[in-house]
This record gives sequence, structure tokens and C-alpha cells, in this order.
Amino acid sequence: MLRFLTAGESHGPELVAIIEGLPAGLRISTELVERELARRQKGYGRGRRMQIEQDRIRWLSGIRHGYTLGSPVAFSITNRDWPHWEAIMSASPPEPADLEAAGKRRLACPRPGHADLAGGMKYGHRDLRNVLERASARETAARVAVGAIVRQLLAHFGVRIASLVVALGDVVAAPETYSQVDSSSGGTVGPLPISSWWQQVEESPVRCPDPDASQRMMAAIDRAREAGDTLGGVFQVVVEGLPPGLGSHVQWDRRLDARLAAAVMSIPAIKGVEVGIGFAAGSRPGSQVHDAIAFDPQRGVYRLTNRAGGLEGGMTNGEPLWLRAVMKPIATLMRPLPSVHIDTGESAAAAVERSDVCALPAAAVVGEAMVGWELARAWVEKFGGDSLAEMEQNVRNYKEALRRYIGVEWAD
Repeated sequence: MLRFLTAGESHGPELVAIIEGLPAGLRISTELVERELARRQKGYGRGRRMQIEQDRIRWLSGIRHGYTLGSPVAFSITNRDWPHWEAIMSASPPEPADLEAAGKRRLACPRPGHADLAGGMKYGHRDLRNVLERASARETAARVAVGAIVRQLLAHFGVRIASLVVALGDVVAAPETYSQVDSSSGGTVGPLPISSWWQQVEESPVRCPDPDASQRMMAAIDRAREAGDTLGGVFQVVVEGLPPGLGSHVQWDRRLDARLAAAVMSIPAIKGVEVGIGFAAGSRPGSQVHDAIAFDPQRGVYRLTNRAGGLEGGMTNGEPLWLRAVMKPIATLMRPLPSVHIDTGESAAAAVERSDVCALPAAAVVGEAMVGWELARAWVEKFGGDSLAEMEQNVRNYKEALRRYIGVEWAD
């Protein structure tokens, strides 16, 4: 069983995470983890916070000399902005001299679209900062680090994960830059190989492989910034190298598509997830939705298209997995929407916190982490093993069984 927990506030001293269930003997690269943390901080439209933070990981337990021990892995990520918030966010009762500073940072006018009001009503907080500090997307830095750790487990077995932005605001990237398109219908039938678009995405300030759309997306962000507004959009995650059979059809909570959707929906501001062609499947006949099956002695069983997104019946089917998620615009507006003051009920402008204009490129990186996490969970469930060597043997045995399944053994 693989599980993790995070702790920490947006302006607290640090974020902390604990991962339990990693096999012993897995090589962990600090450089790779911090590279993922840096990717999360990039993106056109980010705010001043990203200029302050330079996320670095500090290992607390579970790793020795670069390898997992099989015991819980714990780490922390320091918030470099903490010195400016120490008096305001102190765990100890504030000194009289600090009360004024804390009062100035009290949040009493909730932001529409944020957790402020619902969280305040649920927990009885009179200072909504007690809600926003944990509801903040700053927590996703810990998730990206967790994802970077388990991705090293998946990568050991040849699994690759990547993401891209396909739409930002009303600007949509050309599908042919990242998808296989059916020439007759014009619809997407599967993702292009990651290698064909990954470099362009990593070089784009908005993580989009379409150069023209990238420029228009940045221009849209500039217009939103000038208007005191924010923008969201859609990102896509693609995973290659997965064997068939991760997940299960036998119970609702074991279906991998449902688990992936829940994992991605847990990211702040994500409001919808679709697997494969998703909602488009509802407007097409079955002949243009389902993926015909074929067999080749060198390739094995495969699908002629991949509209299902690599998942059938709640399980991976051996094709690349792909899904999309929509992110709503960030709730903090520099020209705030109407709200009310919780002390008086009188109309007031919503609170304004330091924020981004658009965090969609960063959300795509977080999406990679959460997809990687759920796939790693399914991997550990399927192949088990207290050590990496034991897991490797289990994977070899399973792949050998797959090669004999059809009745005609095929190449690995």
C-alpha cells in the first residue's frame, strides 16, 4: 500500500510530506526532485511569490546514501518568505507588539470562488486566513516532490509522464501539434508520442507546443493582467510505457479512471477531468469511439486507435494513457468581485492576496505529479514487493504471462 500526507501553510515555515510504501533499494535523485519543483514554479502569468521561492528539498527520513530503506520517506520544503510572516503565522500566541501586524493581515472579506467562506463557516474561523493558508495552491509544491519521487519508481520500469497546455482562456492550440487526428472526421484518435512535442513544450513559457498559440496565450495573459483579471484553461497529461492490467474492474473504488480523475480533481482550481476523447464520445456513434483490436507477433495485442485514453473497464490496456483537466481562473482578482464582511454582513470588496494571473502551466506539472502518484499506487498494488528486486521479478513474471496469453507468444 502506497500513501502520502502533506502538512504546512502557504506562509508557514515549511511544507512537510511523508510517503509510506516505497520498496527498499530504489535510487532517489535529489536533482530530479528539485528539477520538478523548478518546473512547477515556471510559467507565464505567475506572480511575485515565484521570484521569492527557490524550492529545495530536505530529506528527513527513509533514504540513506541515495536509496530508499523501505521505511517511511519524509521531507520538508522551506518557505523562504517565512521571515516576513513569522509574527503573523506564529504557532505561539502573539506578543502584544505583533498583534497589530496580525490584525492587518486578517482576512474578513471572502473571495468568490475560493475556500475562504465555506471553510470559515465549516470550522468557525473569524479570520479566514486560517482557511486560505492551507487551501492555497502552495501545498502543491509538496505534491510535486512526492510525484517526482514515485516517478523515479515508474521510470525504473520504463514509464514516462509528460504534460502540455492545449487551451488557455479562449486560445486553443492546433490539435495536430500534439495529437493524432483522424483525416476523415477531424477528431482526435490519440496522442502523438511524447518525444514529438516534449521539447517544444518545455521551451514554451505557457507549456504549449503550438508556437502561434503560445504567443496568443501570452498576449491573453497580458490583457487579463491589465484588466485585474485571471485566466484558466485546459492541460493534457500523457503517460507511455504502462502495461495492461493496472487498476481493476471488480469494485468501483479500484477503477483506475475514477482514481485518476479524483487525484487530478484534488488539485486546487481543477473543475473537470476527461479520459481519452472524454465528452466528445457522447456525440459520436460507437464505431467512432471504440478502438479496434489487432495483434502482431512483434508488438503483441494493440489498438488501432486510442480514443479510450489507454483505459478500458477501469484498467490500463497497454496503450498510452492520456487525460485532460480544466482549470478555472484563479479566485484572487486584483479588481475584486463584490463580497461581504463576515463581522457585519455589509457589502465589501473581496480580499486581495498576492497571486498569479494564470497558473495553468504550473497546474499541468502538478497534474503530472498526481497522475504519477495514482499510477505508482496501482503499480505497487499490482506488483508488490518489499524491495525493488522483488518487484522487478514480479514485473518480469507478469510480462512473461502476457506474452503467452493470446496463444501466440510475442516479443517483449
